[in-house]
Amino acid sequence: MMQVERQDVQVRSDGLLLVGDLWQPTEPSTEHRTVYLLHGGGQTRRSWRSTGEDLARQGYRCLAFDARGHGESDWSPTGNYTMDSIAGDLRTILDTFGRAISLVGASMGGLTSLVALGEDSTIADSLALVDITPFSEPVGIERIRAFMTGTDEGFATLEEAATAIAAYNPHRKSGGSLDGLKKVLRLIDGRYHWHWDPAFMPAPRQEPTLDTREHPINERRIRDLAATITVPTLLVRGGGSDIVSDSSIERTRALMPQLEAIAVGGAGHMVAGDDNGVFAAGLLEFLGRHFG
Repeated sequence: MMQVERQDVQVRSDGLLLVGDLWQPTEPSTEHRTVYLLHGGGQTRRSWRSTGEDLARQGYRCLAFDARGHGESDWSPTGNYTMDSIAGDLRTILDTFGRAISLVGASMGGLTSLVALGEDSTIADSLALVDITPFSEPVGIERIRAFMTGTDEGFATLEEAATAIAAYNPHRKSGGSLDGLKKVLRLIDGRYHWHWDPAFMPAPRQEPTLDTREHPINERRIRDLAATITVPTLLVRGGGSDIVSDSSIERTRALMPQLEAIAVGGAGHMVAGDDNGVFAAGLLEFLGRHFG
């Protein structure tokens, strides 16, 4: 197993500074083996730490960036968090660091990957969707929205934040230390707030329409683009997910006949965080089988 090094990396896209991590073997191969890890909405690049390290130990070069409005990356001064803008950031990152052997996207990151790859088939050799399809279940989506928009006042303590996370995600094993939460929360006027721009997920407006280019999640367009993708595609589903169902998998396979699907039994929507060992093993098996 190879030794791994991590580097801080940055890139500018659309005037915004995007901050990322690069994991690679200490003696990287010249062979093209770059994997891009895209986190979900409301998360940060730190959700990929274990996955990035695991893949790098197997010889892959892994990059994970905080999406605009998340983590240490800049917030959009105009509140521009459309799927087009986030996919544009991905294309800038790819132009800077090189094309991908695989795009691995969780939730929002998966939809971003679908859009970018559907619009330009040359950017990646494969795709891995982590608990997301073009046919996500409305109940699960609404539960995410309620969680993300229900804490505008922040939390008085780290313990309070941990309790809220546990209620939303009972699949996640509780850690003994709360120090990790400090990396995804920011302290403002004595209260802890999520480390993402509230404009990314505003309170629901009247009758939001998902089929306009202006809406952050344009479902019709995502489905049309998914149907054009022909590279090997893996769907990793959380066994306890309320976002992906058997029905949504079959509907996705009708658009993408090459789709392979596996389930991580003890995981919910946050698959890599709930059981990174099983997740990383499944992803490595997929990459090894298709690319050696």
